[in-house]
This record gives sequence, C-alpha cells and structure tokens, in this order.
Amino acid sequence: MKNIAPSVVLILICSACFEYNPNQIILDDDEKNLTAKNIAQIQKKPVSNIIRFALMGDTQRFYDETKAFVKSINQYDSIDFVVHAGDISDFGLVKEFQWIHELMSEAKFPYLTVVGNHDLLANGRKVYNEIYGKLDYSFEYGNYKFIMLNTNSREYEFDGTVPDLMWLQNQLEDNPDNKKVIVISHIPPFDGDFDPDLEEAYATMLSNDPNVILSLHGHRHSFADDEYYDDGVRYFVTTTTQKAGYAIVTLTTNEAHIETVNY
Repeated sequence: MKNIAPSVVLILICSACFEYNPNQIILDDDEKNLTAKNIAQIQKKPVSNIIRFALMGDTQRFYDETKAFVKSINQYDSIDFVVHAGDISDFGLVKEFQWIHELMSEAKFPYLTVVGNHDLLANGRKVYNEIYGKLDYSFEYGNYKFIMLNTNSREYEFDGTVPDLMWLQNQLEDNPDNKKVIVISHIPPFDGDFDPDLEEAYATMLSNDPNVILSLHGHRHSFADDEYYDDGVRYFVTTTTQKAGYAIVTLTTNEAHIETVNY
C-alpha cells in the first residue's frame, strides 16, 4: 500500500462505502418479488362474502404524506389488501421504490401495485421487475378476478403495444368460473397519456364482457367517478397521497361500493 498515493486510497475507500450510481440496483431478499409474495399472503386469508381493499397512489416524493396514509389505513380492521395505483416513484430510481416500500410495509395489510409512467423513467422498468414482478399480471380472490395492467402508452411512444390488449383479452376469456372482473391500471383510457388509437378498443373490450364491473386508475391526482362511455362499466380514479386521500372499495358477491377517504 506504501506505493499508492493517499488520495487514491481515499477514493478506493469511498468507492467501497457508497453507491456511486443512482441506477444501481442492490436489493435485500425481502425487497424482491413482492407481487407474488403479497398475492400468496392475500390468498391465504379466509374469504368472506365481502372483500374490501384500499385504492391509493401517486406517492412519488410524498414520503410524509405516504406515512400519514399508512397511519390512516391502519385504523381499519377489515381491509383485505391495499392497491397502489402507480407512480410509486418520481424518477424511477431504486432508492425511491425502496423508501416507499419501507413505508408501505408498515401497513397491517399486504399491498399490490400497478406500474405508473414515472416508474418507467431511468431504469425504473428493471427496478419494478426486480422489486415487484411483471408489469401485467392477474390474480383471483373470492368471487373476483383482478387484472393489473400497464397502460403507460406515452412511455412507449404510442407504438400500439401498451396497453397489451391481446393479453387483456386473454385474461378476460380465461375466467371459467365467471368471476366478476376488476381491471386496475395507472392511466385511464380517457387520459391523453393513454394511446388514443387503443382507447375505443379498450373500452369496448371491457363493456363486451358482462363480468367486468370496474376499471380503476390513478395518475390524475384527483378523484373521478363516472360511466365515461355509457356502456355499463364504471371508471374510478383515486387521488394522490399528496392530497391526503384514498378510496375504500367494498365488493359483495355481485356489486361494488366505493367510498372516498380524506385523512
């Protein structure tokens, strides 16, 4: 070591202690494959005649507000799970995902996510894949099938591949027990960041399936609730944690009730 300049030694020591690349992905085991782990946790729960979950989203850099959300949701005893409607991060950086996961892990209930447009910045797609899993996935619980979909068309330059409507159609058809269907994604089809060439096909696909009852979203940072296409499908958009709000979705055998919460 005597032939190495002190300044070089200092650089080597600092390089060993600090992450020099914000896109570097270093995860603990309990930060990996969270979607599959949390679905397994949900499906272990006994199913009652009523399913209840919280819909929140757009946490981005709102860490204090997300902590307040967790405090609010932990006041409930009858929540089955929480859905984060995307924009977990602001810049797609691994540390942002980790900070939000650390906060969300304080909730009493397992949480699932859909990917948001901000989550796809930098190498956010790779981060999301490693921390959570696939961008498109589905699961069943009770009398319901939940389809979680990537609808961030602008991040794919409106190339016609997002949302993946062929995958969505296959998921709708793969429902032999005719479970009620809820589709959840970040960007709603009537938003300018959704591929306009796919909007009609998406809405028609949902309205043509009698099992679909809800299309749930985030992205717009405010509540919205409407049957936008007058076709029997209800579209609901939750607000951002920055505005201290979320929704409680209560599902009975055949219908859904949505309550907005401000905390």
